[in-house]
Amino acid sequence: MKHSVPHDLGQERAKKVAESALAAYAQKYSSYNPTVTWTSTNRAELSFKVKGMSLSGVVEVLERSIDLDIDVPFLLRPFKSQALGVIDSEIQEWIQKAKAEGLPASNP
Repeated sequence: MKHSVPHDLGQERAKKVAESALAAYAQKYSSYNPTVTWTSTNRAELSFKVKGMSLSGVVEVLERSIDLDIDVPFLLRPFKSQALGVIDSEIQEWIQKAKAEGLPASNP
């Protein structure tokens, strides 16, 4: 399942948004055993378990988009559009939050 969410934050600031969001969700959904491993400056591998199934994917933070590619097991594919809607709205919420804070990209 590939999905891209556009942003206008720039790559550095968008990465900080992605890091914050992923850390918050790892804590909030700890019962799903989430893992996030940054394999390069702007690419993270994720995995978690839902209903006894393992899901994995990649998040890549680009200059103008945050791209996701998640391997969805066959049994969960009927929920794909619903999941994309939730993912998109969550990322947009984090982007708006970053804009509201008004912090420049170089701030921690």
